[in-house]
Amino acid sequence: MAIKISTTVKNARLDAIETAIGTAAVLKIRSGSAPAAITDADSGTVLATLTLPSDWMAAASGGSKAKNGTWEDSSADATGTAAHFRIYASDGTTQHMQGTVTATGGGGDMTVDNTSFALGQAFSITGFTLTDGN
Repeated sequence: MAIKISTTVKNARLDAIETAIGTAAVLKIRSGSAPAAITDADSGTVLATLTLPSDWMAAASGGSKAKNGTWEDSSADATGTAAHFRIYASDGTTQHMQGTVTATGGGGDMTVDNTSFALGQAFSITGFTLTDGN
C-alpha cells in the first residue's frame, strides 16, 4: 500500500522549500541539458541571472505552490536556447533546485515567454509551480 498524506502536510512540506532556500533566491536559466543530480556541477551557458522577489513563492494551497510576484529580466546575459534552470541560495552558488525550461504551454517545469534568448533581450517567466507527491 502506498503512503498517503494530508493536504496540510503537503502544504507544509512545500512551504518549507522557500524557507530552506531563503529570501533573495537566485535563478539562473541555462542552455543545454541539466546535470544528472542537483549536487553535480553546473552545465551549459548562463543565459540569464535573476534575484527573485523576497517572497518568491506563494503560500502552498491544495498541495501545490506557485511563483509569487513578477519574475522577469530586462536584459539576458547571453544568447542561446533556454533549456534548464537552477535555483540557488542568495549566494548564487549553493544550488537547491533544478528543472527544465520550455516556452509557455510547452510542459516544462518552468515556462518562459520565449526560449530563444538574445544578449540584452527582456523576458518573463510565465509559469512555475511545485506540486507535492503522495
